[in-house]
Amino acid sequence: MQVRFWGTRGSIAAPGPATVRYGGNTACVELRTAAGELFIFDSGTGIRELGLALMAAGGPVRGYILLSHTHWDHIQGFPFFAPAFVAGNEFTICAGRDLDRDLESVLAGQMEYAYFPVRLAELAATVHFRDLDEGEYCLGSARVRVQYLNHTSLTMGYRVHADDRVLVYATDNEPHDRTLRPLDTLGRATPPWPVHGGDRRFVEFIRGADLLITDAQYLAEEFPQRIGWGHSTVEHAVDFAVAAGVRRLVLFHHDPTRSDAALDAVVARARGRAARQGSALEVLAAAEGLALAV
Repeated sequence: MQVRFWGTRGSIAAPGPATVRYGGNTACVELRTAAGELFIFDSGTGIRELGLALMAAGGPVRGYILLSHTHWDHIQGFPFFAPAFVAGNEFTICAGRDLDRDLESVLAGQMEYAYFPVRLAELAATVHFRDLDEGEYCLGSARVRVQYLNHTSLTMGYRVHADDRVLVYATDNEPHDRTLRPLDTLGRATPPWPVHGGDRRFVEFIRGADLLITDAQYLAEEFPQRIGWGHSTVEHAVDFAVAAGVRRLVLFHHDPTRSDAALDAVVARARGRAARQGSALEVLAAAEGLALAV
């Protein structure tokens, strides 16, 4: 599998000189399998540049767009996704099954004439909509397991098994146990951990992943003032990954106030926490343009 990051920021786009290296666009990640199948995680503002790259490559564009949820920072780029305006292209957009509205009506809402000049129904590409429940699905040649996350709206994480590798995309997920586990004198997370059943369930969802892309918007000292906002801390992200035996962790959904220099410090903090637990976990921060082989 080949992964490329097109949008890494959370909450709102944050372009400017302080965010050049890690990027200012909101969530969008491209995944290509060895068979050439295209999966796009979220359609934040980063999907605009992805769309231009797909158009430049030529040929029909077909793929799956897997939305974690429909908050604006995860869908607001879709109306600017150029391949959706081209006949012959085909996309299946997937998201969690909302009890109030189906996925198509949610996406159509942001493309009403009051907000955008082209309606969803007027797109030239063929667009299918698929509401998902928890479970496992076959999408192309990939097996995709879907699980609810802990956010302020219905939010899904995706565990993709393809090419004998496992990638997990799990963003906008607040820990159930809001007290960060301290490290003991040997640097290990104090047992028993995780304490909360919801967090243990998340650890099992990400267990053994070759690559975990996950929400790490806050620092531990910022978290008490942001409880209930639906996001994780860097420290929780590291500890969950260590507990699950993840091979490589990508910190994602960067806070819009976090500069490149501040994110450098975040990465150093995360690597230090993993090392103090005796873990070989590889830690890096998502950056626009970053390409990884899984």
